[in-house]
Amino acid sequence: MLDFTIDPDFQARLDWAAAFVREEVEPLDLLFPHGGDPYDTRNEKARAILRPLQQRVREQGLWACHLGPELGGPGYGQVRLALLNEILGRSYWAPTVFGTAAPDTGNAEILALFGTEEQKARYLRPLLDGEIVSTFSMTEPQAGADPKEFVCHARRDGEEWVIDGEKWFSSNARYAAFLIVMAVTDPDAPPHARMSMFIVPAETPGIEIKRNVGTMDERGSLDEGIHAYLRYHQVRVPLDAMLGGPGEGFKVAQARLGGGRVHHAMRTVGKCARAFDMMCERALSRRTQGTLLAEKQAVQQLIADSWVELHQFRLLVLHTAWIIDNRPHGAARTQIAMCKVQTAKVLHDIVQRAVHLHGSLGTTDELPLAKWWMAVPNLALADGPTEVHRTTIAKQLLKGHRPAEGLFPSEHLPPKREAARKRYAHIIGDDSLSGRVDG
Repeated sequence: MLDFTIDPDFQARLDWAAAFVREEVEPLDLLFPHGGDPYDTRNEKARAILRPLQQRVREQGLWACHLGPELGGPGYGQVRLALLNEILGRSYWAPTVFGTAAPDTGNAEILALFGTEEQKARYLRPLLDGEIVSTFSMTEPQAGADPKEFVCHARRDGEEWVIDGEKWFSSNARYAAFLIVMAVTDPDAPPHARMSMFIVPAETPGIEIKRNVGTMDERGSLDEGIHAYLRYHQVRVPLDAMLGGPGEGFKVAQARLGGGRVHHAMRTVGKCARAFDMMCERALSRRTQGTLLAEKQAVQQLIADSWVELHQFRLLVLHTAWIIDNRPHGAARTQIAMCKVQTAKVLHDIVQRAVHLHGSLGTTDELPLAKWWMAVPNLALADGPTEVHRTTIAKQLLKGHRPAEGLFPSEHLPPKREAARKRYAHIIGDDSLSGRVDG
């Protein structure tokens, strides 16, 4: 059964994390505000501030909480992760400070599950320790996230695999120590068995960053983009660079994407809560037409709608986390898709209302709201377009239903009414057959 109780020891850790993020981590968002800053391991000023903060997180037993003890984490379940990630969602830097930054979390899971001992020693350990960052290189310029349209391929040549093709929107490639690349190895196989996954060291000859693409809140003129348009030209890696077996690339990818989707949702709860707090503060601080904004019914409705939506979304996320913790693997597929669908929508709606209540100030870079709002389209596309997940939800739900047996729907009232009259004819009498029930 669902239990909303939080044990006192963990609540104390959450309280510590909330104060720590507000007081110590959020200042990093102001000092190093660009998208790539948390991933730039060469920025010594940022690292000089970051490392002591990470050590304090370790001392609290909150480092890399998504990992089990064998990998250096406490092995928290998804419900505890959800409660912690709500707090981390307040700050862009917080996941890096707490050892849970994407895409490194998912890539670490892939290496833990499919990597060789040598690969784990070379890449997984420093990745878990926050010393390096990584890239997940899957989507392609002509195909987006549809693996059925992928053309970047790998062919075997003796004791090596040779990778050729282009990849699009590979996050943090400019900072990465290694890339995990999905490539077609058997174009004639069924769609979900065509691809394989490879680990590729960033220094491997033949990797070209054609350009780092800036998103809505990044300035291309200042080279702030962190999503790379990549070209792999005769990139050679050894046979054991394949993660999983031949044709298992889709399976390997799914090992990381489900968790990533729900963790995005968890952090979005925290970001929405921060936007909501800003909204309420503004309503109680600003006057217009002789009264506080908080006294305007239209404003009250914006606040009420935001609170209801936030709590509905939070309960969905927590329920999804509970299913992951308590049901067999894969049981939460529909719920994860539901979280994915709602994440961008709820963030958009609540942040938009907060922007509106702050007036012109809300649209400027003097508040974080505009930056959050510009992140909405990217969030709607991250880990797959929202429309794909709507389709997943519908297909899963339809499996639990069946077509009507007759000409009319099963809820067609005339036959149901007749059945009810016959069932209780001994009480209501024959008058019921006329279509009227007295008394």
